[in-house]
Amino acid sequence: MTVLIPVVVGVALAILLLAIFLWPFRKPSRQSVATKEEIPSLFREEMAEELAAPVPPVKLPESPGPDLPRYYGLDRLVLLVRDPYWLYAYWEITATRQEEFASTFGARAWASTRPVLRVYDVTGVDFNGYNANSFMDIQIQETADSWHIPVGRPNRSFCVDLGRVFPDGRFVTLLRSNVVTTPRATLSECLDEEWMWIEDLYRSYRFQYGVSSPMIAREVAGRMAVVPVSISSPGFGPPVRPPEREFEMH
Repeated sequence: MTVLIPVVVGVALAILLLAIFLWPFRKPSRQSVATKEEIPSLFREEMAEELAAPVPPVKLPESPGPDLPRYYGLDRLVLLVRDPYWLYAYWEITATRQEEFASTFGARAWASTRPVLRVYDVTGVDFNGYNANSFMDIQIQETADSWHIPVGRPNRSFCVDLGRVFPDGRFVTLLRSNVVTTPRATLSECLDEEWMWIEDLYRSYRFQYGVSSPMIAREVAGRMAVVPVSISSPGFGPPVRPPEREFEMH
């Protein structure tokens, strides 16, 4: 009897250890499995927020603005200055103007003529269409509605006619532009006497800023008719000058 007690105790311990080892691998009973309906809604929402991938924001397409009309139904020719050597013109010819041209010169007149820009040099004159200093013709494409015009003449006034040239050389004006003046390509020769230095003002600036002040240096340079080396003005390089165009004398 005494001998069996340790054996029974050992067997009981072995069974207990085996049960503890096999407990994680047990098959859960139907009562222990919680269904989706039994899980509280709060926990379901937290699990969904943790596992759900972030959804990128949807960018709505921007509504395009209203398109500007290409034509406005107006007969016009506008002339602009691009730089001292170039002009820019844009225009619109309505069907009404073309019909007027056809009724005056014949139904086939438009097809038998070619479009031309006639550029007038009207510097110093009250232009009336016949008293220009000189002019030049630029043949353009039939479908063109704008053109860059190389004049190569700074500080001059210009006016442009858009017309048709017949095979015999006759020019008929359809549209006439405004008058523009190209800027100078060199420094102005005008001197403003209002900006001459007064001796007392010169002394006050000298006392306040010292002889190294750029204003004093410019004033001294003006008296000596020299340009200080240390003073410069940043800016762009000289504009590209087109080749000289010969203007026909009119």
